Amino acid sequence: MARVFFVGLLVSFLGSLPLGTLNIAAMQIAIGQGIQSAMLFSLGSLLAEMIYVRLSLVAMDWVRKQRLLLKLLDWLTVLVVVALACSSFYTAMQTKPAPNPVLEVALPKLVLGFVMSALNPVQIPFWFGWSAVLFSRKVLLPESKQYYLYIAGIGFGTFLGNCIFIFGGQYVAQRIENNQQMLNWIIGGVFVFTAFLQLYKIVRHKDTLHQIEEKVTETSN
Repeated sequence: MARVFFVGLLVSFLGSLPLGTLNIAAMQIAIGQGIQSAMLFSLGSLLAEMIYVRLSLVAMDWVRKQRLLLKLLDWLTVLVVVALACSSFYTAMQTKPAPNPVLEVALPKLVLGFVMSALNPVQIPFWFGWSAVLFSRKVLLPESKQYYLYIAGIGFGTFLGNCIFIFGGQYVAQRIENNQQMLNWIIGGVFVFTAFLQLYKIVRHKDTLHQIEEKVTETSN
């Protein structure tokens, strides 16, 4: 049982370290609105991720049939990331410190994190692939107790990964206190790159649906 928890934690922690929409957004919230707001955002995002993991464990056949929904979520992800990029550039161009229009929407940060994570279906094939590997190696067994420990480990690992960005963002912001605009330009550039990468996947038929189909094929083989 402990091994299942720590495997979920380790995979999730390492998977949350590469630059992505959610961890960069958490960092930006920490810089502009404080640690507590960023923590609430992260809790909301990992809650949606845990729901996706649960679906990948017990309802993947149902998920695969939601072709239109998956394609819609992929395009919504592009729109959200473009909006984040534009708002970061807008903030960077202000002569005085200004809030990020997207991350300052009138939603509780917990809800905002959940919504943004739910609109990011890329985690479905990621967790389906890892869960399949763990099943094949008998690390994870099809038992409810193991599922709950595995998902709890995933949530904790994601939270730890986000904390690196949250506290790291605070540290960087303090170090360049007089040049916040540069940081916003960099963050906006990361979002632009993420948007182009998502568009490339959609155009090249490497979107969420196709990734799931590839994982299913690999697993069946």
